[in-house]
Amino acid sequence: MTRISISISVDFEPDCPPYLSSTFRGIERGAPALLRLFGDSNVRATYFTTGEVAEKYPEAVRALIAGGHELGCHGVTHTAFDTLAEHDARWEIERSSDILRAFAPVDSFRAPYLRFPEPYVALLEQNGFTTDSSLAKYKRSFYRTRQPTTVTRIPASMTSSVLRLPRAIRNPWLLSLSDPVVLFVHPWEFVDLTHEKLRYDCRFRTGAFALQALGEVIALFRERDAEFLTIRELAARERAA
Repeated sequence: MTRISISISVDFEPDCPPYLSSTFRGIERGAPALLRLFGDSNVRATYFTTGEVAEKYPEAVRALIAGGHELGCHGVTHTAFDTLAEHDARWEIERSSDILRAFAPVDSFRAPYLRFPEPYVALLEQNGFTTDSSLAKYKRSFYRTRQPTTVTRIPASMTSSVLRLPRAIRNPWLLSLSDPVVLFVHPWEFVDLTHEKLRYDCRFRTGAFALQALGEVIALFRERDAEFLTIRELAARERAA
């Protein structure tokens, strides 16, 4: 049986943008709990971090690096790139690169909302990125024609709210995903947002339920002898294949 490869990533961003993006409870309260879970589970994740978070919470960034996790780039302001003119997109990439690379090497990128126009992939090449995880297999854009690039594309397998579904629904769905499996979460999901005025998929089973569910997901793949890799490691394997 072929061993499954799985990568768990974190979009390290303000609370549930664009609905609650002026608060950072996820970074302040959700992120430490998530970091403990990864440590207890011996999982190294990739944290796609906004420049804004890195500037406001540098100790949170240092903590994830100290935990052995990969630091990735998520732009500066968590603005959808498909709403930006090219010069603004260039600024988001260049500025966030400067901020984050002051902490650690950064060569993986993910666009906010997983929305990234194909012409902007060239901006990643120009700024030293080797890997992009802005595509998603559950979005229509994944199936459109892509421009030739030296950047390795590592798409997300499913949206994060699926991980908070009851086990009987969630597990069969997870086990049907094609290899490699790329999952992502947000630190705000590990804060109780159930009473906030949000879309249901953004607030249901948040807080302790979400943390327990992620632990169960990790255990599910451990039971199947899955190999946990960072996005950087997954991309290096893809390039070597």
